[in-house]
Amino acid sequence: MNYCMPDYDNCLVNLSNSILKHFGAETSAHTLKMADKLLEKEYKNVVILLMDAMGVSILEKHLKPDGFLRSNVIGNYSSVFPPTTVAATTSVLSGLYPVEHGWLGWDMYFPELNKNVTVFTNNEQCVEAEDGTAECPKMKEIIPAADFNAAYRYCPYKNIIDKINEAGGKAYASMPFMDPFPQDLDSILDRVESLCAEPGRKFIYAYWSEPDHTMHLTGPDSNDTKELMAELENKLVEFSAKLEDTLLLITADHSQIECRNHCLKDYPEIVNCLVRMPTIEPRALNFFVKEKYKKEFPDIIRKYFNDSFLILSKEEVIEMKLFGTGKEHGLFREMLGDYLVISVAEDALFLTYEEAANMPGGHAGFTKEEMIIPLIAVC
Repeated sequence: MNYCMPDYDNCLVNLSNSILKHFGAETSAHTLKMADKLLEKEYKNVVILLMDAMGVSILEKHLKPDGFLRSNVIGNYSSVFPPTTVAATTSVLSGLYPVEHGWLGWDMYFPELNKNVTVFTNNEQCVEAEDGTAECPKMKEIIPAADFNAAYRYCPYKNIIDKINEAGGKAYASMPFMDPFPQDLDSILDRVESLCAEPGRKFIYAYWSEPDHTMHLTGPDSNDTKELMAELENKLVEFSAKLEDTLLLITADHSQIECRNHCLKDYPEIVNCLVRMPTIEPRALNFFVKEKYKKEFPDIIRKYFNDSFLILSKEEVIEMKLFGTGKEHGLFREMLGDYLVISVAEDALFLTYEEAANMPGGHAGFTKEEMIIPLIAVC
């Protein structure tokens, strides 16, 4: 596997800031040069369509070089750290680095609640029941984290759609989580097509959860993924042919790799060191460690996983500006644990046997396969 740091001058955040600049809204980071070049022409419509986990490695693995998607790639660029949906899509929507917006991964520790919370569902972190085993996995009951949305309360941000509208432009969303809540790709693309036909210059952000969903369940190397990628490509060919005077930018938030999964329950020596269960992602684990084990904790991880994980102290993470180069969110250092343990191989460390057994595809690690994404431009 190739070790790959995020390039914070050539990443998703920079793409969003190119859009903000083009529509006269305030920027907070450098723009993306290859996007700026395309935006020199005044298109009536600018559309970003983000296909979850459709990274460069997935395009190259499943699609022909002369096909619609690969032949329209104008360049490759970087996700953010961690290369995962929560952190990366929030960076696209906000134009901010993860260190600024605070949405660090699937599970986050919120000090005000003293709880680990699954961000998108607003539930307490899922863990295995005590009587759950590898042969008979059993999840604990799902419990709401609070009677309010924890992430939006403690890590609020203004999205680029609102920023453009407030600056006097026109901007819209077409995704399952924003009004009018289209729930499949056909409905998402139909809304984009209808908006593009309306008069006036505008920006549209669209998002769909594939091929990420299928790859989590069947693996990025599976026949199911190959068939889905062909289907998605055909659908996007038909969609793009319906647009006029439109710059369509198709990209991804991250990519995926085939994983070698482990369950934390099988490593009681590690669990015994912890104040609470780790957060963020199975390939980027945020460990809060008891004081008496802090010095020896890296050696305990290496004892079981050798060099499969890069082990960084909290101080090293901050010094490296791993989560981005912007201004730190006020809660960032409290949400960050004592050690960040990042996969640089195929390994992923889940909290439950059920997830470890049923998620062959993964992301959020430090490999080139996960980090590098395409910018596809159809004018």
